[in-house]
Amino acid sequence: MGSKLYVGNLNYRVGDADLERTFAAYGTVKSAQVVMDRATGRSRGFGFVEMGSDQEAQAAIAGLNGKDMDGRNLMVNEARPPERRGGGGDVKRGGGGRRY
Repeated sequence: MGSKLYVGNLNYRVGDADLERTFAAYGTVKSAQVVMDRATGRSRGFGFVEMGSDQEAQAAIAGLNGKDMDGRNLMVNEARPPERRGGGGDVKRGGGGRRY
């Protein structure tokens, strides 16, 4: 278990401070960040919260998963590391372009 949490189904009006305030009821919040769209600057509807310990993270999951925040039911679970994406498919480097 890790202390970093994924928080999904956020209302687009929710900001970093709102996340921090909500999760602080379950322990020390090391960081709270709503992910923003680079092109529009608007929230993408999810974020990440890092709690002070694994126990605090578990308490936050138990207390907040499925609970209403600003009109939306939160989805809170342990954050997974990002998946590695495949290369771009450059044929010169053997990237897997189709050959007919």
